Amino acid sequence: MRKIVLAMLLGAFLMGSTGCVIPAYSGDPAKRTSQLYNTSEDLRQIQETWERVWMLDQPSHMTPYRTHGGIT
Repeated sequence: MRKIVLAMLLGAFLMGSTGCVIPAYSGDPAKRTSQLYNTSEDLRQIQETWERVWMLDQPSHMTPYRTHGGIT
């Protein structure tokens, strides 16, 4: 009976908790702050990396005005 109750409590704990069972960041506040800062910097710079990979940061070669293209 004890094993069943213990298994139910453990299951409720694991299912009811948010996040992963193994924490992603350290328990030490100073170390955790450093880890969170590094993560946020990586996420901030990903837009620039994405634009560079897909060459979205290149200048446009299109004309600033509309052209007909046909004989006028």
